[in-house]
Amino acid sequence: MADAIDTTTSAAKPEQATYEPKPTLQYASAVGIQAAGVGALVSAVQNALGTHSAGAAGFLTRTGGTIGFFAAMGVTFALTESVVANQRQVDDPLNGASGACAAGFLAGIRARSLPMAVASCAVLGTAMGTLDYNGQNLAPSKAEPIEERRKRFFKQPRPATSSEALPDAE
Repeated sequence: MADAIDTTTSAAKPEQATYEPKPTLQYASAVGIQAAGVGALVSAVQNALGTHSAGAAGFLTRTGGTIGFFAAMGVTFALTESVVANQRQVDDPLNGASGACAAGFLAGIRARSLPMAVASCAVLGTAMGTLDYNGQNLAPSKAEPIEERRKRFFKQPRPATSSEALPDAE
């Protein structure tokens, strides 16, 4: 009989959002392909601005490693982010920070410098964690009109009191 009576209220137990696992390989593949596209663009710019005799083939032969490096950083970021999120079963800024840290560490390893790897991990992890914490938006979320910002910025004149408004009639 006591089991039938529910004394708890809905306000006493806040509902937590259920976590949906991320498809790790699908996400990593998509980000890797996108990052390879950015790497191809960077490689083309490097090839166009460099002085060499390779011609247009330099896009792949001279600076083609840039394409693979960008793809590797993208896959590393996405794979680490989704694995951490799936292990913790929480979707928060720490996931993005860990993915960016892993990608930054990879960048430092490419430079063959452990101090640069650790520093890149810290810088990229902090930047991505901050961006994720802010809601993946660098601009303020609430856009207020310019007139309201101006009124807030400048001092407003104090309203005149009744004794200041009427001069004494002596």
